[in-house]
Amino acid sequence: MTSCRLYLITPPGIDDLPAFADALRQAFAGGDVACLQLRLKDVPDETVLAAAASLGPICREADVAFLINDRADLAATAGADGVHLGQGDGAMADARQILGHSRDIGITCHNSRHLAFEAGEAGADYVAFGAFFPTATKKTEYVATPDLLEAWREVAEIPCVAIGGITPENCGPLVAAGADFLAVSSAVWQHPAGPRAAVEAFTEAIEEAGGSH
Repeated sequence: MTSCRLYLITPPGIDDLPAFADALRQAFAGGDVACLQLRLKDVPDETVLAAAASLGPICREADVAFLINDRADLAATAGADGVHLGQGDGAMADARQILGHSRDIGITCHNSRHLAFEAGEAGADYVAFGAFFPTATKKTEYVATPDLLEAWREVAEIPCVAIGGITPENCGPLVAAGADFLAVSSAVWQHPAGPRAAVEAFTEAIEEAGGSH
């Protein structure tokens, strides 16, 4: 078992929830997945909660953490394991008050160790750095490099997530640099052989890169 694990992120829109639920089960069957982040953009709260009601139990059955993006209030309502906050998604202290200390809060820190230290001091359970590669999932405003992961691992104990355009073919340097998690979306859901094959390919690539650190 390697210590670098996969952190799956849903597509920004899910048109067919039952079909995506099946895809999620396939992904979990492909290897070691630590987390699923439900990241739906520009949809009503009811849509997020309906997706959470469908996907959350699948995660629990697979012993995979289930997080919701942006909204601590929806994470609490849905009974999720935590929330992932961007820099503009509200104060860490407010999210902690809503969720308590038994659930996880992760923070986007772009390519900034300063933001990551601030997040850690505020009580974040993990920090996320990126984007490491070009990505079509969201607009790339910040670019991170593997040496940021190396530097973080040397001075901090809080786990770090690498995000942004990560594929089985390019993830090796991030694993070797010390990423605890690889956050991936389109590389799994749009893989030509399906999500299970994608997770299998990531698992093999992580092992080949020496994912224990």
